[in-house]
Amino acid sequence: MKQMAGILWLVAVLAAATSSADEAVEQKQQPTPRTGVGDVKKAEAPPAEPAGEEQGKGPFDGLKFRFIGPPGNRVSAVVGVPGDPNVYYAGAASGGIWKSIDGGTEWKPVFDKMPAQSIGALAIAPSDHAIVWAGTGETFIRRNVSIGNGVYRSTDAGKTWQHMGLEKTGRIGRVIVDPRDPDVVYVAALGTCYGPQPERGGFRTRDGGKSWERVRFVDANTGASDLAMDPADSRTLFAGTWQIDIKTWGRKSGGPGSGVWVPHDGGTKWKRLTHDDGLPESPLGKIAVAVAPSDSQRVYALIETGDKGSLWRSDNGGTKWKLVSHSRLLNERPHYYTRMLVMPDNANEVYFPSNSMGVTYDGGETTDQVDWAGDNHDMWADPMNPSRMMIGSDGGVSISTTRGKKWAWVRLPIAQMYHVATDTHTRIPYDVHGQMQDGGSMRGPSRNPGADTIPPALWTTTAGCETGWAVPDPANPDVVWGGCYAGVVERYDARTRMSRSVSVWPERTMGANAGQVKQRMNWTFPIAISPHDHDTVYVGSQYVLETTDGGERWTTISPDLTLNDPSMMGDSGGLTIDNLSVEYAGVVYSIAESPLASGEIWAGTNDGLVQVTRDGGAHWANVTPGARWPPSSRPLVSGEPVTWRSTCTRSTTAIPSSSRRPITARRGSGSRRAFPRVRSRMSTSFARTLSARACSTPGPRTASTSRSTTARTGVRCSRSCRTRRSSG
Repeated sequence: MKQMAGILWLVAVLAAATSSADEAVEQKQQPTPRTGVGDVKKAEAPPAEPAGEEQGKGPFDGLKFRFIGPPGNRVSAVVGVPGDPNVYYAGAASGGIWKSIDGGTEWKPVFDKMPAQSIGALAIAPSDHAIVWAGTGETFIRRNVSIGNGVYRSTDAGKTWQHMGLEKTGRIGRVIVDPRDPDVVYVAALGTCYGPQPERGGFRTRDGGKSWERVRFVDANTGASDLAMDPADSRTLFAGTWQIDIKTWGRKSGGPGSGVWVPHDGGTKWKRLTHDDGLPESPLGKIAVAVAPSDSQRVYALIETGDKGSLWRSDNGGTKWKLVSHSRLLNERPHYYTRMLVMPDNANEVYFPSNSMGVTYDGGETTDQVDWAGDNHDMWADPMNPSRMMIGSDGGVSISTTRGKKWAWVRLPIAQMYHVATDTHTRIPYDVHGQMQDGGSMRGPSRNPGADTIPPALWTTTAGCETGWAVPDPANPDVVWGGCYAGVVERYDARTRMSRSVSVWPERTMGANAGQVKQRMNWTFPIAISPHDHDTVYVGSQYVLETTDGGERWTTISPDLTLNDPSMMGDSGGLTIDNLSVEYAGVVYSIAESPLASGEIWAGTNDGLVQVTRDGGAHWANVTPGARWPPSSRPLVSGEPVTWRSTCTRSTTAIPSSSRRPITARRGSGSRRAFPRVRSRMSTSFARTLSARACSTPGPRTASTSRSTTARTGVRCSRSCRTRRSSG
């Protein structure tokens, strides 16, 4: 499960600074092999965004990218072509759209040229299977999720795509195409969820996306979480709306805006269904709705209520409802799941993708669990052959043609990486390190000499887990420091293949809010190794802590460097408390020591402060840009408070909690003045900073990316792999 969350593909940068031996290997690089179905041309990085008059051509403009691994995971949307057992589409949480035309054996990326790569919904027109719609932006919410830029349509089965508007809707969780008219399309738009906005709710087009009407708007704090259409009357729909607000310091789900709505005229006039109709009273949270394809009188609503129940059912087309299940396993962690699939041929058989897979065979009267997959998000069944099923989960794609008796598991090259680091320049090929969401701490070679591709087997685990940083020792690449949620720090030694816990504090923080823990260590807390002494390692909580003996002892070398605002340290989640340290506020979010001056350590906090010490922690100074840091930026995320470039300037990037527009400030080496300028030239959808430390002696190279970006900007390359499925 980064404060700004988005995908970062692990890439090998073909830089001139690499050794001549590495260049020789590059010259032997073979043509890009086939990926999925058909040849995929190797993509070059598009032009970099303007960086200012004094900067000229971007430092990465001449570089190319290639996929090196590891095999990836998170799939947020799935659909197949009805009646055609060979064609499937999978939408990645931040890796675009993939298509298979051979029953799921091989897959091809079909969305790489589009600027948004986070897919929230896929839909195929029932009357014309060549028409495919994609809604962008994840609606399976946590702190670390990607946003989108509206909807796209393909009229040639995914060969080409056209952006059809709704650019500011942020996250789209459902697209429904009228079976009678493919030009009539409905969209459930959640919004960015980072603050009030008008671009959220239910939208309708009657001309294939040329124009849109906002047909269901509750208020600026509420979006649409789901839509369902009556199979017998396409003018009758059901919508779930969700009041949700995400801040750096917490997430609040639930409020008067959440509810179930129904129109009977194609979406012009809507009626809110209430307690008088049998539904629970406000406040409600996230809601999913579904109508049984075989019986339009059977309607289900899966509702986050806190403790008032989970599943409601109507047997008369939504007129009256009754509570049928209190099981919280049906929508465990509702913000991150809450989905339903009613089987096309049985109105009583319903599946509930969630942390596990829930099921009922009697309309919700009793429920059970099936051991199919974990961290499930979307599910589809062929209306013409219900035994053909598909699941999108944090583990990838699962396909069954036996109604779930057997499944084939597909892993696509769409891994979500929190950060990237490489080990020393002296080892060829060098290794690339990163923590993979819902995967683990990964290490793999930058090249596989003598081969075209890097097989998944060459990627292994090291220190830490799925979150945070993996930092190799610059003097001994066999040693890796890694982080994990709940404040866990580990030190891995490849010579023994053992990872040892060296945590700052022994208590795990799972379930506790930021105000209840001794060390406030964020989901992706920073780890940094001194460029002057590889035995000196820093980690961040609300303090900067240091070890010089391999983690046997930790010394606090700073006071609390944050605002330490108690109002930002309460429970996160809203109706359903969900304290996993992801939303911990008042934390040191990034640490870097100057490669030129030993003891000059910089720290950025996720509530908007930049701090520095020049004597190894004895004294600290708050050097936050002050007046040039807009008030709307507080609190904010300080993404990379210090990056060292060829000019050895110091820079810090901040992401305001509402606008999400990156703001960058910098100042020259040795300067003790305030940061001289603040910039906001990057787009709201692209908040990535690639850091190259070119001023120091050889050491570990690192790069970091915001996981909330939707822009591909060249890193989404041709993936040099043949993706195959394995039975399980």
